[in-house]
Amino acid sequence: MNVNEPLSLLGGLSPKTFMQRHWQKKPLVIRQAIPGFQPLLSRAELLDLAAREEVQSRLVVQADPHTARSWRFRHGPFNRKALPAFKQPGWTLLVQGVDLHDERAHALMNQFRFVPDARLDDLMVSYATEGGGVGPHFDSYDVFLLQAHGQRRWRIGRQKDLSLQPDLPLKILARFEPEQEFVLNPGDMLYLPPRYAHDGIAQGECMTYSIGFRSPSRGELAAELLQRLADDAQEQAGAGLYRDPRQPAVAGCGAIPEGLVEFARGALADALRDPLAVPRALGEYLSEPKAHVGFDAGGAVAWEGAVTLDRCTRMLYDAHHVFVNGESFRASGRDAQLMHLLADQRSLQPAEIRRLSPAARGLLAEWVEAGWVHADQ
Repeated sequence: MNVNEPLSLLGGLSPKTFMQRHWQKKPLVIRQAIPGFQPLLSRAELLDLAAREEVQSRLVVQADPHTARSWRFRHGPFNRKALPAFKQPGWTLLVQGVDLHDERAHALMNQFRFVPDARLDDLMVSYATEGGGVGPHFDSYDVFLLQAHGQRRWRIGRQKDLSLQPDLPLKILARFEPEQEFVLNPGDMLYLPPRYAHDGIAQGECMTYSIGFRSPSRGELAAELLQRLADDAQEQAGAGLYRDPRQPAVAGCGAIPEGLVEFARGALADALRDPLAVPRALGEYLSEPKAHVGFDAGGAVAWEGAVTLDRCTRMLYDAHHVFVNGESFRASGRDAQLMHLLADQRSLQPAEIRRLSPAARGLLAEWVEAGWVHADQ
């Protein structure tokens, strides 16, 4: 992608300018980001997805929009009879990860790859009847809200008070303070940085697509990386035993010896002495598919056509590794360049495949057999 080229998707801004001016800084309303946009999925198709066990879906109902405590919330799957009538106002169906199940949604997500794939989360579709919404709230991630069908009225505000209403099944702001208000029509889009308060209300039947970008917390990252690093700790730190031949007799036997504290500190330092350990663990974590994602096994590879990553495959890389679906592989030289190309463009042409080493082609064949990559025959 040419990051200097103006995009109608970004209101005529180039990706470079958008990232400098707005990303994690301030909202942007983009009129006709996708001119003439039509919903990628019909209402019936969305309901079919919500009925599937492997698809994450949620139902939010507010019986009386003037009574905060009337909110009801349920997790799917939902068959059609489990949902309210379409004529009933005030309910919303949220279907998560639609890009993992529909090629059209996956193609739409690819238009936002001026942001690193490591930050990309998923595309959620929100279907709502008149007055439907999920209440004033804030998200801990960046999001593009693309109006797909009907109209939605948005109120947004940058506020410091993020306290929530107590005893509700949803995280609804206790004191919402909107600063701006506007209505989005099909093809219009709103970008919001993390923790920007917002409230979207359907004006008639509507569908909104939320393209979300994950923003892990320090605590989340630390927990995930430490867990992954623990798998290699025994090998890295070694099997040396703690020794204390000069330990004197003690009157206070409950005190932990300082020597043992230093031994533990040294063991951790040894476990992390590989400079590639943390980036390797990070890449494995960021490329891990969501828990409900599965792949259909592929067949033998003839190498006569191109190969394409499955839409559920997450592939990333750093200076020393490539990461595919939570696994890491060392790569260098021409193999690394071609694997980076596969991650960036999500496909390789036959001429590019032929330039791979036999070992790299063998690895690619394993990915095809696992269903992570699809080979054209």
